[in-house]
Order: sequence, then structure tokens, then C-alpha cells
Amino acid sequence: MIEPLLPPWRERSSGPKPVDDRLCLQGILYVLHQDIAWQLLPPELGFASGQACWRRLDRWQQAGIFERLHQTLLAKLHAAGELDWSRVCVDGSHIRAKKGEPRPARRRSTGGRQAANTT
Repeated sequence: MIEPLLPPWRERSSGPKPVDDRLCLQGILYVLHQDIAWQLLPPELGFASGQACWRRLDRWQQAGIFERLHQTLLAKLHAAGELDWSRVCVDGSHIRAKKGEPRPARRRSTGGRQAANTT
């Protein structure tokens, strides 16, 4: 379901083999669900390291891949009746905040003006 959304990996000539996308996605979802720091992702769970998951999430977000993954997973969970909407919360870290309210149009003052100094 999600593999077609992921970019194909290019073979690299040196360095460690890239971590499997599925393990990174599982690690990303675990960190987001548990609301823990990336460096606290337990290695005994078998996911990729927190640093690898964070880098993969960053790369996927910049390429617009994570948004498509997120929408696909939400649609699948919604269709299966597995979403608990009573736990939904929106805060400023997820929604773009407006930069202040629009300023009202300037109005002419109806009060008297101070007289100019004539001395």
C-alpha cells in the first residue's frame, strides 16, 4: 500500500547500507505516537535508530512523500473504523498560524487637533 509512494533507493558505492524504509516508517510512527525524543527510540524494538528515522522523515517531508504517506494511512485507518477522533488535538506545531489579525482600515479622527505653536 505504501511502497509505491516511497522513492526508489539509489545504490551507493560507499558507506553503510540504507535502513529499510519500512523500519524507518515504523520508528517514525512510534516516536510520533509515543511523543518521545528521537534519541529515546528504543533500539530493542528493532526499528532504525532515532537519528536514521529523523533523517528519513526530514527527507520525505522535503520531497512531499510523508504527506502522501500520512493521507494514505489515515484513509486506510478511517475506512477500517480504527481512528479515535476523541483523541484529536490541533496545536500550532501542526497548523500554520496566521501572523496577526488583519489591521482595520485607518479612520479619520473626529477629535480636535492641537494648535500649532505660534511663538
